[in-house]
Amino acid sequence: MSERIKNIKKAEVLTLKEQITYQEGQVVSKTLAQNEHLSITLFSFDKGEEISTHESGGDAFVTCLDGTGKITIDGKEYFLHEGQSIVMPAGHPHAVFGEEQFKMLLAVVF
Repeated sequence: MSERIKNIKKAEVLTLKEQITYQEGQVVSKTLAQNEHLSITLFSFDKGEEISTHESGGDAFVTCLDGTGKITIDGKEYFLHEGQSIVMPAGHPHAVFGEEQFKMLLAVVF
């Protein structure tokens, strides 16, 4: 059977925001789990970097791990700070922007 959780240590206490680094001028992603029902990914955004407007087939739950991110859903802007979360509903246009350097955990449920 293949691993369900990958790219992260198991049976060890860890801090998620330390599991991904910032890279100048880039959005960096690290997939932790991926199947037909669920996708869990860590992201880091350098200041000013973004994932442009798109839609997802699943509800996308975002938790800010570090910095400040701007989440746009249906044209409305929301600012996330460390420890805050938001759900980007399936089938609604959304975008993510690094207002400052920004790390997030994304869990999409299909």
